[in-house]
Amino acid sequence: MATAQTELAVYCLVQIAVTCSEFSSTLSKSTPISSTSTPSFRIAFVSSCSGDWGGSEELWAGTALFLTQAGHTVQAFKTTVDDQHRRVVALRQAGCPVTDLDPDVTLSRRLVNRLLPYRKQYTRHKISQRILERGLRALQPHLTVISQGSNYDGCILAEVCHRLGLAYVLLAQKAVDFFLPPYLEREQVQDIYQTARRCFFVSRHNLELTQLQLGMSLPQAEVVWNPYNVPFQGELPWPAAAADGVLHLACVARLHVPDKGQDLLLQVLAQPKWRMRPLHITFYGTGPDEAALRGMVDFLGVEAQVSFAGYVADVANIWQRHHALILPSRHEGLPLALVEAMLSGRPAIAADAGGMAELLVDNETGYLAAAATTQAMDEALERAWANRNGWPQLGAEAARQARAVVPKDAAAVFGGHVLALAREARA
Repeated sequence: MATAQTELAVYCLVQIAVTCSEFSSTLSKSTPISSTSTPSFRIAFVSSCSGDWGGSEELWAGTALFLTQAGHTVQAFKTTVDDQHRRVVALRQAGCPVTDLDPDVTLSRRLVNRLLPYRKQYTRHKISQRILERGLRALQPHLTVISQGSNYDGCILAEVCHRLGLAYVLLAQKAVDFFLPPYLEREQVQDIYQTARRCFFVSRHNLELTQLQLGMSLPQAEVVWNPYNVPFQGELPWPAAAADGVLHLACVARLHVPDKGQDLLLQVLAQPKWRMRPLHITFYGTGPDEAALRGMVDFLGVEAQVSFAGYVADVANIWQRHHALILPSRHEGLPLALVEAMLSGRPAIAADAGGMAELLVDNETGYLAAAATTQAMDEALERAWANRNGWPQLGAEAARQARAVVPKDAAAVFGGHVLALAREARA
């Protein structure tokens, strides 16, 4: 056990040494900040989101890049780092090191195997905590931003800041109505939320649900926007009518059935009435349930009505060829796909999950299903189909309403919040 502990400690030190080397190289090439300019801060971003990347990571990554380019010292810590991902590459090229917290990837297989008999002492989370603790001790950030895929999965990492006496904020990208902190961890999670300098959510729904689940108010909570991947003035011409008269809908979401509910949509399409109508749905995105969804398509016999297009970086190109967005999500924050579709001038047909109804107005900018069920999605799609000739007008209104509330640069706006809190913490 002592040998395993030593190997783990050595590994963590190597990680920090590499990080410090990256910082030194970056600083030696950068232009010194003028003494009359805004004071420089040290900011850490910690992402607890699993997987190589997800839409829930766009805000912290965009803000980290914005602050790095503004001359601040920024370091990111993330589980499961893909060194080739364009966001990771951009951050490192700008001078923001990205350290991997996932022991399954970062630790040697030999060391992981040696630690397996000691799961009680060295779980995956504990190793991630150890790596993060050493990184934060080296950086001594004025503020740490804990970005969570949900509303509790980052608390185990925020606890490191709490233990070290470092100022931190929480950013929650989603909340699930049936998932609460385990009983034995409830008080710890409550303490993490209470001692955060600020608790940020991407929808009012998620903020209120988190307060209910924790049984306490969060007076230091705020709602912020995620960045998007289409131009702000991105309203596109309506797609030309297809020769066969088919209307094309896009379901832009991670292929993850528990959250995104694509299975509900397939069951709707399998009904005889939809088989007879000229409607086609394209699934954009990747995820762990792709094989399962393809199997459902074959089982239900809806191959002619559905296609899979994978991940597409050029989101505007999707909306040049599709008439509307359809999202049968069971759980959400406030999806990027909705903002991007509306800014592009496309109506949406979506389940009332998360903050969907905070932007999508039923019968004005799209069609809101009462719940994430097959029956409710069928009812909303039926209403949309009956008024399909009015979709261009709904799309134009969607773009107008979105531009009235969505910030042009969400990362810069959030960066302003972060700097204000860092200034407050340093004072």
